[in-house]
Amino acid sequence: MLHFNTHIIDPKADWVTFVHGAGGSSNIWFKQLREFRKHFNLLLVDLRGHGGSKKSVYEHKQKYTFEAIGDDIIEVLNHLGIQKTHYIGISLGTIIIRELSERYPERTLSMIMGGAVMKLNFRGQVLMRLGLGIHTIIPYMTLYRFLAFVIMPRKKHRESRILFIQEAKKLYQKEFEKWCRLLSGINPLLTLFRIKDLRIPTLYIMGEEDYMFLPSISKLVKDHESSTLFIIPQCGHVVNIERPDIFNDKAIAFIQKQR
Repeated sequence: MLHFNTHIIDPKADWVTFVHGAGGSSNIWFKQLREFRKHFNLLLVDLRGHGGSKKSVYEHKQKYTFEAIGDDIIEVLNHLGIQKTHYIGISLGTIIIRELSERYPERTLSMIMGGAVMKLNFRGQVLMRLGLGIHTIIPYMTLYRFLAFVIMPRKKHRESRILFIQEAKKLYQKEFEKWCRLLSGINPLLTLFRIKDLRIPTLYIMGEEDYMFLPSISKLVKDHESSTLFIIPQCGHVVNIERPDIFNDKAIAFIQKQR
């Protein structure tokens, strides 16, 4: 089972489940804990191979699909007896939340997608192919640092960039390769997500400077009646770290509105 942490204020309170992205861990939510645990029960998971989920059972698993990774989270929910939850994800964690909710919509109360990835633009596709092509000859941390600078290039993005690089150092080379292969075939899945509206209340929180992913989200929300978009000015990709004050206020208000 995945490594997880919980913060429980009341057995009857709503649950909020936090899902980090590839290369991160549940540590990236440290700026959310104080405010969110005033209102909700919290579940923070480390995806397989990340953070505390480095047990040998994950090291030897060959089946790395979004369905399998989503089911890892469902296993934790079942273990804790959580039937329904609000989800909050960042970056590639938003893909996992969206895929999981596609198969288990009855267990998703709402989705909050920070720095959401719902389409890889041309530059993103080139970077992904480049990573797959050279990951066996270049140390994976060199490649990860390069990707972090491309996605979070500005000086004000430095804190987010450093945090993600620090967390990525905890990954094994083979684990990094598995996630690269998983992401290489992601486009058909993302196309489905852009076409289909799940009719689950969804809030996208994006940075104004998230040039790789904001354009596709802006288009998506025009086609999905259940989705809304909030853009944080002068902010990059990792919105929960760069502007936690705004992220927390908007996310908490959105969840409380659903209640």
